[in-house]
Amino acid sequence: MTALAEALGYAPEDRVLLLSCDDLGFSHAANVAVYEVLRSGAASSAALMIPAPWAREAAAEYRGEDVGVHLTINAEHDLYRWGPITHSPSLLDGDGGFPRTVADVWEHADLDEVRREWRAQIERAIWWGFDVSHLNVHLADVVLRAEFFDVLADLAEDFCLPVRLPDEVEEQRAGFPLRKLAAGRGLLAPDHVLQPGPDLPSAHELAELVARLPAGVSELHLHPAIDTPELRAATLDWERRVAERAAILDPLLRQAIDEAGVKRTSYRHLRQLMRATQGSAREDAAPR
Repeated sequence: MTALAEALGYAPEDRVLLLSCDDLGFSHAANVAVYEVLRSGAASSAALMIPAPWAREAAAEYRGEDVGVHLTINAEHDLYRWGPITHSPSLLDGDGGFPRTVADVWEHADLDEVRREWRAQIERAIWWGFDVSHLNVHLADVVLRAEFFDVLADLAEDFCLPVRLPDEVEEQRAGFPLRKLAAGRGLLAPDHVLQPGPDLPSAHELAELVARLPAGVSELHLHPAIDTPELRAATLDWERRVAERAAILDPLLRQAIDEAGVKRTSYRHLRQLMRATQGSAREDAAPR
């Protein structure tokens, strides 16, 4: 799992961390926290939920940070809802928003509508001025079905963008070699995907994760937010989101990264490498 790190210019034994934040656009509370941790240098990348209610505010506050698109066809919260930006009847549940569960998406979603919706989300991010750095999927289990993975891979290939893929354990659940398939299409993705455990995260827990990083490129992705009445009303996991913001910003985490000799990278670096590689491949394939 060192080929990507070496291609990025690191040594084979180097441990490289990509610290990212999902759910930009989820709420004002998320927007404030995500931009805070990006601009402080505590995190390197983030991903925007285009259909979410506060996505337009996130676009208004954008200052060129490393932001990708958090492709969304679920709205999992009971009372806090959002839906497709395209005319996609198969992507609606009974109360007019995206389905709450992945199983519901798998059962009812029309793949042409999924493809059109996700493409529209990427194009809207570009139209709003984002220099889109990568793609990942909200409720990542969606791509454990091969047909949904194919849609993600097609779009990543079309826009020449790196992706976050499920880790090796989740790949076994999927029952098909999605990482090998992505690599065969020239798509780049972090080698390992990490998240804190089920308890409220702390800087100490994140520091321990960093200390145990394997060689290669590891992505640690979080969902930071500031504590507001809106956030508390919107989601049952509000306390976790607030704790994740505090943990990312705690100087202990940055100290742990430095002391462990862990290198830092971002999705923009992966995109630069992928586009350089794809450009070379196209030149090699061109008729002489």
